[in-house]
Amino acid sequence: MNFAVIGCGLIGQKRLRAIQSFGAEHRVVFTADSVLDRAQALARLQPGACATADWQAAVADKSVDAVIVATTNNWFAPIALAAVNAGKHVLVEKPAGHSPQEIDPIIEAAAKNNVSVHAGFNHRYHPAFIKAAELLKSGALGPMMFVRARYGHGGRLGYEREWRADPKIAGGGELLDQGVHLIDLARQFLGDFTTVKGVTVASYWRMDVEDNGFMMLQTSAGQIAWLHASATEWKNMFSFEVYGRNAKLHIEGLGGSYGVERLYYYKMLPQMGPPETTIWEYPGEDTSWRNELSAFIRFIHEKPATDTTLQDARAALAIVNEIYAQNKTPGVPHP
Repeated sequence: MNFAVIGCGLIGQKRLRAIQSFGAEHRVVFTADSVLDRAQALARLQPGACATADWQAAVADKSVDAVIVATTNNWFAPIALAAVNAGKHVLVEKPAGHSPQEIDPIIEAAAKNNVSVHAGFNHRYHPAFIKAAELLKSGALGPMMFVRARYGHGGRLGYEREWRADPKIAGGGELLDQGVHLIDLARQFLGDFTTVKGVTVASYWRMDVEDNGFMMLQTSAGQIAWLHASATEWKNMFSFEVYGRNAKLHIEGLGGSYGVERLYYYKMLPQMGPPETTIWEYPGEDTSWRNELSAFIRFIHEKPATDTTLQDARAALAIVNEIYAQNKTPGVPHP
């Protein structure tokens, strides 16, 4: 397949590397960015790729089979919709838009044009979560009870002046950034949430979006997800715990600054007491990007396609937007 990568920052680079990991089977033929220098820098990593500042030209080009949208949040939905209407398959980074209303036209156009659109929830494709999904499917956890998760980073100097701090570009703060990953993963284990409660605050960074989002989500069966996304986590961290009646799973670390990725499986014994413990460790490079690209390509070739991630992105955005509505003025006074 021939790909166009729209948005040539860090995530665009990760997506290009994932495509290259397949060798000659797939290749990037266009790189596009509003800053031409960035597009040219990425194109130099893929001999023969054409760099442009005109994303519309890249999307419309007949040589392109699929488009990866890795721009700022405000451009996700417009570019994805244009690519779908041009008959291209699309991988658009999470959260795929600012609101569920931005997602609906893409879903409709994808069905009309018979193309696959995948929302980029790469965390699903970390090996620890792949193994966790296998354990869930096997019934080893028993009936689900609740999920508890925390995900955060500490920002950086000037963070409050970056595009992520601008509500017109980002659409929201930490809840929309890392929080949607937690929502998506919690839905994979517990299903749809019918009760949504949350609080957003700007505790540290002087910006017009939240730096912390706290969520309590509940299914119709009473299962709870207790989630916290933070941009004031001075040591980067990821912790995701899944509680079943028969066992508990704990996933920590995502590699790099988040620490070594590990999955802990705590199996409850008939006599209870200390559980039987199994630990899987996944050191080395982050394979989630390649794993997700492989899934995206598989979805393209399945008839009918079974990719539901765009609907999942819509569901996550609906939860985020509901919490924003509950917090009319996100943030707290600064001292």
